[in-house]
Amino acid sequence: MKESVISCSLRRLSAGGGGASLALLSLAVQAQTPAPPGPMPRVEITGTHIPRATTETAAAVITLNRNDIERSGKTTVAELLQTLAVDNQGSVPSSFGSGFASGASGLSLRGLGAASTLVLLNGRRVAPYGLADDGQKMFSDLNIIPADAVERIEVLKDGASAIYGSDAIAGVVNVILRRDFHGTALRASFGQSRERDGNDGVAAVTWGSGDLDADRYNVLASLEYGRRGAIWNRDRAGRGHIGRGDLRPWGFSAQESLGGTGAITINNAAGSAINGNVRNPDTLDYVNRGNLGGAGFTRTFPGAACANFTRHPQGDPGGGCLVDAAQLYGQIQPRQERINFFGRATFQATPALQTYAELNLYRSESASSSTPSAVSGAVGSPAGPVNSAAVALGAAHPDNPYFGRPARLRYMAADLGPRTSAIDSDFVRFLLGAKGSMGPWELDTALLFSQNQVSSERSRYPQRDVLFALLNPSPENVAAARANPAYAALPPGTVWRIAENAGLNAPALYAALAPTLNNDAKSRIAQIDLRASRQLTGLPGGNLGIAFGGEFRRETADLEAVPGTGRGNIIGQGYSAHKGGRNVAALYGEVLAPVHRTLELSGALRADHYTDAGDSYTPKFGVKWTPLRQFALRGTYARGFRAPSTAENGVGGLAAYSTAADPLRCALGIETACSPASVAIITSPNPALSPERSRSINVGMVWDPYRRTNIALDLWEIKRKNDINQEQSDAAIAAGRIARDPSSAALPGDPGPITAVLASYVNSARTQVRGADLDLRQRFDFGPGTGEASMDVKWTHLFKWQRTEQDGSTRDYAGTHGNCDVTNCIGTPDDRVNFRLSWERAAWRVSANVNYRGDLKNTLFKNDPAGCASHFANGDPAPANCELPSFTTVDLTVRWKPTPRIDVFGTAQNIFDQTAPLDPLTYGATAYNPLDYAGAVGRFFTAGVRYTF
Repeated sequence: MKESVISCSLRRLSAGGGGASLALLSLAVQAQTPAPPGPMPRVEITGTHIPRATTETAAAVITLNRNDIERSGKTTVAELLQTLAVDNQGSVPSSFGSGFASGASGLSLRGLGAASTLVLLNGRRVAPYGLADDGQKMFSDLNIIPADAVERIEVLKDGASAIYGSDAIAGVVNVILRRDFHGTALRASFGQSRERDGNDGVAAVTWGSGDLDADRYNVLASLEYGRRGAIWNRDRAGRGHIGRGDLRPWGFSAQESLGGTGAITINNAAGSAINGNVRNPDTLDYVNRGNLGGAGFTRTFPGAACANFTRHPQGDPGGGCLVDAAQLYGQIQPRQERINFFGRATFQATPALQTYAELNLYRSESASSSTPSAVSGAVGSPAGPVNSAAVALGAAHPDNPYFGRPARLRYMAADLGPRTSAIDSDFVRFLLGAKGSMGPWELDTALLFSQNQVSSERSRYPQRDVLFALLNPSPENVAAARANPAYAALPPGTVWRIAENAGLNAPALYAALAPTLNNDAKSRIAQIDLRASRQLTGLPGGNLGIAFGGEFRRETADLEAVPGTGRGNIIGQGYSAHKGGRNVAALYGEVLAPVHRTLELSGALRADHYTDAGDSYTPKFGVKWTPLRQFALRGTYARGFRAPSTAENGVGGLAAYSTAADPLRCALGIETACSPASVAIITSPNPALSPERSRSINVGMVWDPYRRTNIALDLWEIKRKNDINQEQSDAAIAAGRIARDPSSAALPGDPGPITAVLASYVNSARTQVRGADLDLRQRFDFGPGTGEASMDVKWTHLFKWQRTEQDGSTRDYAGTHGNCDVTNCIGTPDDRVNFRLSWERAAWRVSANVNYRGDLKNTLFKNDPAGCASHFANGDPAPANCELPSFTTVDLTVRWKPTPRIDVFGTAQNIFDQTAPLDPLTYGATAYNPLDYAGAVGRFFTAGVRYTF
């Protein structure tokens, strides 16, 4: 009977409309009875500028209050939001220390990317993070939000460009901070993993004074400090494959990138060994320097024996010296230290006028580490690819086994040390406003300034020209390097001694080879806005509400390139730079019409003018029908848009890395080319880009079959056209827009490995995403003295996540590991579930939180003709059945309140210590999916106390 009622109701709502589908989990709001006559308090809800008497609108909104945040056991808002079922492909985790947007966290509603999710603080914009994700997508950093100052978080799972403008295609996250607080609250907590690392300490103080009614003012301030320690891959050696680059024990081969670092694969190809692999000038075969019987050696180096460098298990058929560089030097979590301040002052000047000011300050310092640099990596630059495959030990280099003739070198520069990155982020937001009433109108106006400045410092990245001259001081190489003052100051004839002889190098050599590299980024918003709303003559269901508003803002963004990357001179560091600014002016109107006591209609229209992207007119319509007190139907139709960011249509460019197979060389029988490997990808801005435009449809129902039971079901579809994307790397490869290294050919007819993919930002034809949200909440009362229990289930299912290119080709990523051309290649789960079971009695509260990710096919998209994206050494699809198994974690939180002023709380995350499944494809983590981060860290304990006075 339940199914027939829901199905019938949804069919009646969607009759005559476009396709809709099941949607993301919403914290379902209660179906409301018609408002009784007489004045009622009105509240502000995300997704509308019209204050209303009920909290339910036609759109689905997730509301997380302070209790929900505490029950989650998470110490930051970013962590909480990224566990929600609504988050999907394109999410930016703070654990991705080697990404373009290192140091930040971003949310990707509907899997449409962090750039299509608008983040607001108290209903207004914030400056985006200074570093763009993937060098392209500008987004708001969730880390700027002080957890102790949060009143509630509202997540609008619906297009909202008609209300808020650009970037709200997928939805809106509105963080409402405290606006009125009395007294003082102190909070301190400390967390640590079962391995006694990843220490997470937080201390916060919140203070408030004044009563608006009695004193006509209120001032509050919240200060929060947090410090989180690093977690290293090497410290998870007991968790199987976690953090390992060498996956031979799990069936992979040393002859591919999953078999460790330093393997010698085929003729004229080898990995970078910790003691050096050199190429025989005659046969073009690579030989390890520690091989005392190397063919054609004119010198041998007993000190270069592999056993002198590592105890890692060997067994490379080609004779290379294998190490697991990712496990030795990589991180699961970077170190981060942060301080966050929020202050608000409110003054009730007259009964009809209130003035207010807000100040947000945030500083974060994070440090990440990655493997030492190779000497032969290809990089991209705005001028094209720069290939270092020809790097060689000079004929007279004292560490050259082929002394007398130059020999190509493949070397992992462990003597330089791991590459490190230190990111400092400073955020400021200042708001000065006034609101009040003028006759029947309620007005709100404000001036806003918001800025994010990011300073980056990178160490141990070698300069290509100096590296070439120090390894092979030919006249040409020396002439090219002498433009560098630090190299020119070295004694003539200086060479870089490698591996066992690295101790002979002077500090000045390393200073010239790999100087510290610094660059800055800054984004800024300055805005003025005015909003007005009022109620008009009553309709049969209540008063007609209207709202009008306008805003003007100036947006600028500037990212300096890392020194040397503009000409491809920094090995292992891609190029990313952009600069631009624009003015945005907007007018909007909104109406709320309760045309019947059971039927409410709403509509909105917004006009935006961008000086660099033209005009946009976006409407939205909604309907809510409550035929029964326990049952309501709701639906919305909305248009949306996203203007190109400065990184996409400004001045600059991007040269980065992705993963791709080489079908041409694979067809020639070159086995190493058949599996995805790292390639440079060079992308140029496109000033001719059009804005992305979208159409979204949502239909749903809210049903209270029993007094303590609440069910919500929402079906949705978003169609987005003119998608701004980087061209697919495999499509560019198939079209021949690549650069190759013919000198590294392995067979007759081999064109050589790919060194770079040449792409640009383009408006793809469209993206179509369909999904469903189911939310079930149940409360249980077991009688006097037994407490109360509650259950909350949120399930999001994706039916389709399909992208159509300009040539008409389509790819559906739902339930697969694609799209690997976006943030860290985490895949697109078609099922995510949040389940919470809580019990409260007197001073005690206990909650169990279950987070589930559905399985993922390890293919780049559904029905990929290339088949499985990874393979075992025997050629079978990898992992087993070409599938990443589902992953589930359980977190337990406990709160004890011995007195009204004291809260003691504790959390055990991943309490059953589940290990994340093996993922051989992602580049956002090592051998596990970033979505399964908790399964890499292992069981994690947190304890804390809050005191209020």
